Amino acid sequence: MKARVHPLLILSLVILLSCGARARAQEKPNPDDDAQKLVAALLGETPLLTDLQFLTDVIGGRPTGSQANLRSVNWGLKRFLEAGVEVTREEFEMPGRWVEKSARAEVQGDATFSARIAAMPFSSGTTLDGLEGMLIDGGSGSALDFNNLGARCKNAFVLIETPELTDFDGLFREYTEGALIEKRAFAQGAMGVVYMGSRPNNVLYRHNASLGIKNKHPLMIMERDAASRALRLLRTDRDLNLHVVLDIESGGPYSSYNVIGEIKGRDRPEEIVVIGAHLDSWGLGTGALDNGCNVAMVIDIARQMKKHGIQPRRTIRFALFNGEEQGFYGSWGYVKLHADELDRHVMASSYDIGSGRINGFFLNGPAGLAGFLEKAVLPVQGLGPFTNIDAPIVGTDNYDFMMEGIVNLVANQEPANYGPNYHARSDTYDKVDLVQLRLNAAIAAAVTYAFADERIIRWKRQSRVNLEKLIQGTDLEEQMRTFGVWEDWVAKKRGRKD
Repeated sequence: MKARVHPLLILSLVILLSCGARARAQEKPNPDDDAQKLVAALLGETPLLTDLQFLTDVIGGRPTGSQANLRSVNWGLKRFLEAGVEVTREEFEMPGRWVEKSARAEVQGDATFSARIAAMPFSSGTTLDGLEGMLIDGGSGSALDFNNLGARCKNAFVLIETPELTDFDGLFREYTEGALIEKRAFAQGAMGVVYMGSRPNNVLYRHNASLGIKNKHPLMIMERDAASRALRLLRTDRDLNLHVVLDIESGGPYSSYNVIGEIKGRDRPEEIVVIGAHLDSWGLGTGALDNGCNVAMVIDIARQMKKHGIQPRRTIRFALFNGEEQGFYGSWGYVKLHADELDRHVMASSYDIGSGRINGFFLNGPAGLAGFLEKAVLPVQGLGPFTNIDAPIVGTDNYDFMMEGIVNLVANQEPANYGPNYHARSDTYDKVDLVQLRLNAAIAAAVTYAFADERIIRWKRQSRVNLEKLIQGTDLEEQMRTFGVWEDWVAKKRGRKD
């Protein structure tokens, strides 16, 4: 079924946005303003929603290294080509393969019951006979909890109680606390860590192991009801064991691919603006909010620019990155492949928070961008207000651009229903706000065009010294440690080296 946006809605949006057009006209009289033309095109009937439905319902979940992921790469290439956009498939190396084939668990002892589980990415696997150990109550996983457990941790599965996820901030809390919990557990000899699922209705999901590919232990999420039952039993002095079978496909380094569309600039083709979203997803759901909706958006912006003959001064690259979920490897691969061009990258943006309203951008360090962005959103100011955040953020494909000193933006979006469906079985097409996705496309296009067509750019690539100052003045180091990228920065394996 082809999803449609009601014509009256589009008409109302055009009227709403006309105030932005008038404001821009006062600044630069031009009734044929390309930015406004692009915005209008994206608010009309386009293949955006058809693309999203095919990517999610037909191809489905797309873990990097899976056959579905390779199919999505070929699909992305085809969609750019059909739009008349120049496109290339760029190879990069993933450090190791990890795909869950199946996972199951049974609680045994004073009570016996099956428990649905999902292996955390980079969890170790087991033999077909499985692995068994004592199940113990790890409380919330605090330092005090582990201190009280003492030697009982050794060779045991530690069950961690989690609060129910109710807001977007909870996602970052889960990442931060998980890194600390796993460090404590394995320092005391635990066999593995089992997290109570934080999502209601027993929805399963995945978060990366804090050590990433270096992890050597079984890690899993257990459905909330089963984990609650186990904790009640343990807290009434019942003895429990856990038997788990984790069938994991793993291996050494392999090749994956980014899909890079390009529209050459008319005056300064050597200068580059990047707009990106990640093509990969986890395989429990179909990767609609994270991040299929923004993949479809990036393709549609390129398509409408080509269709309407819009060619800004600078080259725009439309990047569908891979390997994001496993450590931002695709965007890292991009900056390594294009190392000799990085001084000419004017801006790189990332869209990766579902389909909630774009209400501003994370500026990620460089000064002077706020004023420029206020001008950039004039064609869509009726979709505001927009508030920009002058702080760095780690967690998506802006990271390696930021640590290479390139001006970079991450769209800040209203959380909507992103949190409860994040990396979860429930991340499916029906969760996407299809109307807001079109509005976000208009906002993203206006901002991208502004950077690509600006006459004079008043910023330049930052040095490693500048980046060290940014780290010292913000919580950037803590974020880098949480996402497992700090050591590579210190060792100068990743980021600016000068």
